[in-house]
Amino acid sequence: MFEEVQIGRATLYLGDCRDILPTLPKVDAVVTDPPYGIGKDGQLRTTGGNGGRKAYDFLGWDAERPSAETFKMLLAAAPQAVIWGGNYFADLLPATGKWLVWDKGQRINQSDGELAWTSRNGALRIKTLNRVELMTDGAEHPTQKPVRLIKWCIEQLEDEPAILLDPFMGSGTTGVAAVQMGRDFIGIEREPKYFEIACRRIEQAQRQGDMFIEGAST
Repeated sequence: MFEEVQIGRATLYLGDCRDILPTLPKVDAVVTDPPYGIGKDGQLRTTGGNGGRKAYDFLGWDAERPSAETFKMLLAAAPQAVIWGGNYFADLLPATGKWLVWDKGQRINQSDGELAWTSRNGALRIKTLNRVELMTDGAEHPTQKPVRLIKWCIEQLEDEPAILLDPFMGSGTTGVAAVQMGRDFIGIEREPKYFEIACRRIEQAQRQGDMFIEGAST
């Protein structure tokens, strides 16, 4: 059983992607950030010279990485894909050339950057974007990516994909990026807390886009 919510050009599902993916039609591209299986599903609040870190509930969704069968479903859902955390799934994904690198623009006690596997061959690409940008976006998830980073990921794909899918939607950043770029979006999230956040963020992005269009036509 799952819940479906329609927000403009975005179709959002509350449920497990393993149950929902087989029911969906094929899309143009998958852009997603699956659980890495390293226990980063929450964090304690900290303070420090760099401003500290916000606290998040530990919900258990990052206890293990997706199975090989789940990755088969992801890759079958679209002809091209961007999968963040690709270094954690290298044994489950085919060898390709065009990896994406997010240089976080900071050298602190956390990772200097993150890697995304793509289905494309070609030159490796690097995006330097200070992780402080998450504060501007409004950080609401422990592994949230900046909206500008996800837009850049989408731009690395071929043929300007019109329908994007994120089976591990989290707080909805891929959906926000898709809406802002005028693309259709399908998102799946199993945690009700983050599903509600994703709905709110995507609805806000949709509303801001509608206001821009209305303003341009007057």
